[in-house]
Amino acid sequence: MRRFFAGSGPMLAPQTSGRSGRFARALAEFRTLGALALPIVVTQLAQMGMGVADAIMAGRVSATDLAGVTLGGNLYWPLMILMSGIVMAVTPSVSQLRGAGHVGASGAVVRQALWIAVFGGLVLVLLLRNVEPAYRFLGVDERAIPVATEYIRAASLGLPLMLAFASLRCLCEGMSWTRPAMFIGLSMLALKVPLNWLFIYGNPTLGVPAMGGVGCGWATAIVMAYAFVAMVLVVSFSRVRASNVFASFSLPDSREIGRILRLGLPIGLALFAETGFFSVATLLIGRLGVETVAAHQVAFNIVGVAFMVPLSLGVAATIRVGFHVGADSLSDARRSAWVAAAMTAIWGITLSTILLVWRHDLVALYTEEAEVIRLAAGLLLIGALFQVFDSTQATVMGALRGYKDTRAPLMIALVAYWVIGLPVGVTLCFGFAGVEAIGIDGIWWGLVTGLAVVAFALLARLARISNDPARVAHMRLR
Repeated sequence: MRRFFAGSGPMLAPQTSGRSGRFARALAEFRTLGALALPIVVTQLAQMGMGVADAIMAGRVSATDLAGVTLGGNLYWPLMILMSGIVMAVTPSVSQLRGAGHVGASGAVVRQALWIAVFGGLVLVLLLRNVEPAYRFLGVDERAIPVATEYIRAASLGLPLMLAFASLRCLCEGMSWTRPAMFIGLSMLALKVPLNWLFIYGNPTLGVPAMGGVGCGWATAIVMAYAFVAMVLVVSFSRVRASNVFASFSLPDSREIGRILRLGLPIGLALFAETGFFSVATLLIGRLGVETVAAHQVAFNIVGVAFMVPLSLGVAATIRVGFHVGADSLSDARRSAWVAAAMTAIWGITLSTILLVWRHDLVALYTEEAEVIRLAAGLLLIGALFQVFDSTQATVMGALRGYKDTRAPLMIALVAYWVIGLPVGVTLCFGFAGVEAIGIDGIWWGLVTGLAVVAFALLARLARISNDPARVAHMRLR
């Protein structure tokens, strides 16, 4: 318990000089980033596990229930990611305050983030309770619409509390405490499975009717409420209470809320732009046949699991860079950013090798259909390059958030994904202006193109920001 609640302060490198001293400091930073990122990886995998549980358990009822849950999630989760991105502004804000020695001031920031979470969550609840016309407009199979709409209506009830949980989680991460979210995430998964079983299949003894795929939505809402209560207890009865979040009550402060939105809205929109980019690509692939869609889903799931590591390193980089910026130690901030980038490069090269050598074996874990295996294994050849660029952009984006640099990365993402990547993918996939159509490979090359542009542009941005003290000082005041 003591290790669970103990704060993870900055790991200080040995004060040696020369090349050996630089290596020692980089190695110390490597260990610190790894210690921060590992619990985040576990948390992300636990969240993925809940989605897998929904798919497996709803699929056991009927294909219609599985389709309804999938369609509901495709609309529900991007909006959830958008709002979660906004409250992610808490992490760099708290880490910079902690670095500056003003931990007690964090509470005021988090209280305003909680207002954003609650009101934003309520807006999403109202929006998501009226999605049926959208499904009919898109021509979704009539059989799946009732399950999708009722699933969303049930799951949306937990959104305000889940966003409030995200705000408190970002507080803990800003304080370099990533283990609480890990333990809560694992317990959420452990709770989700039996709740799914109860609501999907019903229990006459308890008076619970069988709801099919809709039951996944009710289980999701309950698990979200549990996560919020658990995180409130962590913040209230651990050293995080030094942030003074619950020391007083604050009405909405337009000035502080505006500051959070200026920092967080670009984060949310960048995440939404990326999620939308991949979602549209999947919809386009849907025109190429069942086997092609299945191959895409298998290959995308494999690179998606691998992506959890650089995504978590990005959060760790936000924490470390923000801390050093707050402490006015820009050389240490620069070291944290580039060590994180080096770590993700090592991970990317390792994963590329694994995908190239064992791609057929990995795909065979998902399916026995020869055509799907052939197509998916071919996609993983492209995926080896895909995940290198995807890993790089995720980690470097996180480092830039530590500097509170979020607007330029948003513009980079919008242009790279929607102006460059998507048109390239559509042109190569379906053929246009004399370009020969190459099918699904074209969509994946479009994804690679968009991610490559983002990765190189963000690396250039990081090189510029990390060596510009005046710009860093200006952004720190935002």
